[in-house]
Amino acid sequence: MSDGSIDIAQEARRQAQDIPLEQLNPAQPELFSGDAMWEHFARLRREDPVHFTADSAYGPYWSITKYNDIMAVDINHQVFSSADGIVLQSLESKAESAGRPIRPSFIAMDPPKHDVQRKAVSPAVAPANLHIMAPVIRERAGAILDGLPIGEEFDWVDLVSKELTAMTLATLFDFPFEDRRKLTYWSDMMTNPPGHGVCESWEQKRRELGECFDAFDGLWNQRINAPPQSDMISMMAHAEATRDMDPNEYHGNVTLLIIGGNDTTRNTISGSIYALNKNPDQYAKLKANPGLISSMVSETIRWQTPLAHMARTAVEDIELGGKLIRKGDRVAMWYVSGNRDDEVIANPDSYIIDRERPRNHLSFGFGVHRCVGNRLAELQLTIIWEEILKRFPTVEVVGEPLRTHSVFVKGYETLPVIIPSRN
Repeated sequence: MSDGSIDIAQEARRQAQDIPLEQLNPAQPELFSGDAMWEHFARLRREDPVHFTADSAYGPYWSITKYNDIMAVDINHQVFSSADGIVLQSLESKAESAGRPIRPSFIAMDPPKHDVQRKAVSPAVAPANLHIMAPVIRERAGAILDGLPIGEEFDWVDLVSKELTAMTLATLFDFPFEDRRKLTYWSDMMTNPPGHGVCESWEQKRRELGECFDAFDGLWNQRINAPPQSDMISMMAHAEATRDMDPNEYHGNVTLLIIGGNDTTRNTISGSIYALNKNPDQYAKLKANPGLISSMVSETIRWQTPLAHMARTAVEDIELGGKLIRKGDRVAMWYVSGNRDDEVIANPDSYIIDRERPRNHLSFGFGVHRCVGNRLAELQLTIIWEEILKRFPTVEVVGEPLRTHSVFVKGYETLPVIIPSRN
């Protein structure tokens, strides 16, 4: 860990312990990029699990930090609406987007409109289609792993995590396969604020996303004039509920599917390498018993929590945890905190790949907005680890990762590793 990271962590601990409770604000990207938000959430779970922050870079908002409270909000879409967006949007971003077209996606809609739009694309990730995709994913995973350098340091995020998820996402869209890394780039452009990751300015973000939507408009025009196919673009172009959707809604759904199909899985693939290296006893357990891969995958999804929060807006006054949340208030469900709630998950800060109930986590959400691609995410993670264990005695992390500067995407920009040898 660098001296800068240590300073951030020490300051975060001091801040979490010393500042008045009413001033506690977990929505600070610096805390997440420094992996230093844990003390904030631990204090909130102990002292104020339904917590109001009056002043932040994201405006006023409520933090919901315990597992069962998060579940209560997530399943109550009648009171906690997604229509104002499902992430905490910075005041800077709101000012930048003022007057520009709104691009709603089905995850940022309430039933019944949400249901029919989600239903249009869900066959792409249904069990029957996953059965067809599995051997393709396995072949690609093997090819990626066989092409890695042995005995040389390289970035696991770039060569493995991004590459496998880009391949899968290109297949889901039937996007030109040779241009698949554009999907990764656009996802990073969508989720990073200016000055971080690939995003240098608001002007660049607008320009690059314009190119993204132009490309997907071209795909729509191809698919709507062709017989229905099994990719997500064709499904939306031909489904009764979506074939006449407003272009901004289509762009919103493209944004959702790119981010949802990219960031979450790729950051959990990277997180699995990091977690197993941080817990060598668990790595040894996995190598001794590959039958634990499925359980390890679920434990990593909990431990990593690739999306730190989801946001809602109260559409009426409601009491939660003894607090009155008023109509119009923004509410952040901190999945990253709920997944460390020791009232629901035993020894939650520990990474234990053979937990009794490894799928008992919040990372996919609950209710009508539960992640539509959760089984595909688990499938990719399972396959990549089956193929890793066939090939390599170990994958060694040789430095701390560079983490994403975001209160939403909890992930890795880089992760340096070395593979010493093949089996």
